[in-house]
Amino acid sequence: MRQASALYQQTGLAGRVESADPHQLIALLLDGAIERIAQARGHLRRGDVAAKGAAVTKAVAIVGELRVSLDHKAGGEVAQRLDSLYDYVTRRLLFAQLNNDEGALAECMDLLDSVRKGWNGIRDSYLANRAGNAA
Repeated sequence: MRQASALYQQTGLAGRVESADPHQLIALLLDGAIERIAQARGHLRRGDVAAKGAAVTKAVAIVGELRVSLDHKAGGEVAQRLDSLYDYVTRRLLFAQLNNDEGALAECMDLLDSVRKGWNGIRDSYLANRAGNAA
């Protein structure tokens, strides 16, 4: 049953990625990073060191993808601040991994959740700008 659930989730995610616009792809990455950090916290509480490490590794990789997706030319200061934030989150995730620090994991979740809320908040203006450029 667990394998069927995992397959369903992978298929569902693949469908969302295939049909996503660039804005939605970033939202999916933010969701994925937050989800992996939440999983790491759960594994930490249960003492599952290997699973915690795998979840943190995935979160770090996702944050790395967020970081390389930044357009510093178009994004200016906002892109620079996000780059610094993603660097900080990566360092805190690695600290949490090495020190079994649930507080550091919670901090990373909170920081990425703030970015996610802001990102989701600009969805309408993104769509309006996209529609304006298409016309």
